[in-house]
Amino acid sequence: MGQKTHPRGFRLGVIQTWDSQWFAAPKDYANLVYEDKLIRDFIKGKLFNAGISKIEIWRKAQLIQVNIHSVRPGIVVGKGGQGLETLKNQVTELINRKDIIVQINVIEVAKADLDAQLTAEAIAQQLERRVAFRKAMKQAMQRAMRSGAKGVKVMVSGRLGGNDIARTEWLREGAIPLHTLRADIDYGLATAKTIFGIIGVKTWIYKGILAPGEVAQRNVKLVSNLDGEEDDTQQRRRRKKRGEQ
Repeated sequence: MGQKTHPRGFRLGVIQTWDSQWFAAPKDYANLVYEDKLIRDFIKGKLFNAGISKIEIWRKAQLIQVNIHSVRPGIVVGKGGQGLETLKNQVTELINRKDIIVQINVIEVAKADLDAQLTAEAIAQQLERRVAFRKAMKQAMQRAMRSGAKGVKVMVSGRLGGNDIARTEWLREGAIPLHTLRADIDYGLATAKTIFGIIGVKTWIYKGILAPGEVAQRNVKLVSNLDGEEDDTQQRRRRKKRGEQ
């Protein structure tokens, strides 16, 4: 039986980077890893309807910067930024460290159909609504291919269709070169809680081969944060607008 390797971890340091970026002394390392998990689980559970793809955590001295990649950033930001302010206060209370400043950025996902995590969660939600699993898989694959994917693979495992014996079913369209390090492959994992039990959903989305030394591009549109700072895209737009005037 073949050994399975996480597509993201396999490419770390080659074309992918880490979701948590910080340095710590050995005695503090385990506590900070656990703190990162607490922050991610809390935000994911509180804002599940916002379609969160991933949560990046960067630590710099006394600052924790949390980047939330969401397909519906308006739900995270809230009216007049109240949602971000409330979330910031809740995360600060969660970590319970008075010497730490928390900054939260919201990054909009450009194409949700090309995000493997969002695709897996969409299939899981359909399974919970008792949609036929093959129909949900095929529709998700078709949307991804129309959005520009070079290949898609979807796998579901569990008591599919309410059968007494659990099994695994998968569909694939296009190419999925899992052994190629320069292949830009996004991977997502989600679980559907049905009346028959848990059904696991895995998705692989292949976006193309990268040139040597090239890093996978982020599937994002814009960034907004509590401090009113602008990202590079917003700054370029502002400079371009000034030039036209």
